[in-house]
Amino acid sequence: MRILVAEDDPISRKVLEATLTKWNYEVLVAGDGVQAWQIIQRDNSLDLAILDWMMPEMAGIDVCRKVRELPALQALYIILLTAKGERADIIEGLEAGADDYLVKPFDHGELKARLQAGVRIVELQKKLAGRVKELEEALSHIRILQGLLPICSYCKKIRNDQNYWQQFEGYISLHSELRFSHGICPECYEKVVKPQLAERKKMKADDKSLPAE
Repeated sequence: MRILVAEDDPISRKVLEATLTKWNYEVLVAGDGVQAWQIIQRDNSLDLAILDWMMPEMAGIDVCRKVRELPALQALYIILLTAKGERADIIEGLEAGADDYLVKPFDHGELKARLQAGVRIVELQKKLAGRVKELEEALSHIRILQGLLPICSYCKKIRNDQNYWQQFEGYISLHSELRFSHGICPECYEKVVKPQLAERKKMKADDKSLPAE
């Protein structure tokens, strides 16, 4: 799991980087909001971002807003670090696009728990995206027949859009991805094929000029 840490204080940044690395996360770091935004735009393998609210050049909350403006970045999970603990500030951060927040100074146990919650959400999103892709690929191979098909009551031919009659399997093959392999069902064998074989055998027996089976 790849995490971006954006923190302008070098000591806090180092501590966060060391802590996350110890927890087996792959960590990228940024010293201000502009650098964080540049990394987010060029690295599409990022899963989470931990952004300090107050940073030079561009605040973390502004990075949140820019991320949420781009559809391609909607899956990025963002945790906002803030010294602002008032309810109005927290609401502002969440409305800006943060998925979660931590009020400084925070406990590392709380950070770990919130990260684990974020990881679960990211993994669920990936699984869902994978399922959607599988369904889209499956649907791309399906052609659906809809509407009323004129079919002959006797020979079962179908009248096509050009008002020509064609065999059922030919029409279906043309308008779908189906392919047919022909066989004989037990009922047709008993009703049609078996009598024909018996008749042929009888004819050969009556006509001595035909070779015996």
